[in-house]
Amino acid sequence: MQAEKEQVREFWDAAPCGTRDTEDLEEEEQNLELERMRDEREPFIADFARFEEAQGKQLLEVGVGAGTDHLRFARAGAVCSGIDLTQAAVELTGRRLAGEGLSSNLRTADAEALPFADASFDLVYSWGVIHHTPDVPRAAAEILRVLRPGGRFCVMVYNLYSLVALQTWIRFALLKARPMTSLRKVIADNMESPGTQAYGAEEARSLFPVDSAQVDTRITAYDLRLGRRHFLPRWTWHLVPNSIGWFHIVSGSK
Repeated sequence: MQAEKEQVREFWDAAPCGTRDTEDLEEEEQNLELERMRDEREPFIADFARFEEAQGKQLLEVGVGAGTDHLRFARAGAVCSGIDLTQAAVELTGRRLAGEGLSSNLRTADAEALPFADASFDLVYSWGVIHHTPDVPRAAAEILRVLRPGGRFCVMVYNLYSLVALQTWIRFALLKARPMTSLRKVIADNMESPGTQAYGAEEARSLFPVDSAQVDTRITAYDLRLGRRHFLPRWTWHLVPNSIGWFHIVSGSK
């Protein structure tokens, strides 16, 4: 498992999430483009993150990536902490915060062993991260461990039964004459870092065994992709049911 985690670290250390499409830009331009892409491709994030409610709250983000959501929590007045498996993500997020006179307790750390005491945070947020760690249930348990009673969690994981998963299966299984290859295997072998996992809706909910846990599934730009940087127009999203979207958002309170 440690070898698998090192492969994940190496993949994301080469380019924090979201930055592969902005590598040719200067840092100031990159920061603007990262925010623009976030809004264009995942416009519903704010509905779930609820940045405006974070003022004065102790926030932990598990997997800060390029730092766009972390920056928005900090702008809203949250008392921010964040971890990432890679030093590259921590440094990039730190620079983006410093550029606006903001700060956060940022650390390079493992989602499966969060370096914080029990019941430390009012909100734990993680968007598209824990499905990349080998032991996802352990990472989910850590999120609940560091959350205070009554605190809120919001975690996005990938949907196994989505258009993205189907597209991946067609490309890497059907068209390679390996139709018996499972959806889980093609995602693990070909989606982003090695070993990426995806879940059915009930599986996603079961990662967080609290009564309040609920799953919202959303169609994304990635489900309606024409190429790496080319997507069908936003109005087409309404033609496809959310139930086959790429993102499961699991949220609730402890």
